[in-house]
Amino acid sequence: MYVIAEIQGQQFKIEQGKKLFVHHIQGIEAGATVEFEKILLADKEGQITVGTPTIDGAKVVCEVKTPLVKGEKVLVFHKRRRKGYRKLNGHRQQFTELTVKEVIA
Repeated sequence: MYVIAEIQGQQFKIEQGKKLFVHHIQGIEAGATVEFEKILLADKEGQITVGTPTIDGAKVVCEVKTPLVKGEKVLVFHKRRRKGYRKLNGHRQQFTELTVKEVIA
């Protein structure tokens, strides 16, 4: 069984027991329980239910493993040829690590 859920503007395929890295959720601590109720699609052994736009009564219960995880560094380099212009910027996205405890659909 799996569901497609929208979490902070992104869609994830979620199965029970899997790990998720979602955009950083502020104000939570490790070990806390978080519920997401925007379930867009559910698949139970081949029986697919599509929400309009969401499925009523369906939710995903997750446990917060690590509230703040930094992603890999992405380097952005700008250059204009023959002008002596070079600029290098770096960015590390912040994530929250979740473990799916229960899928209710």
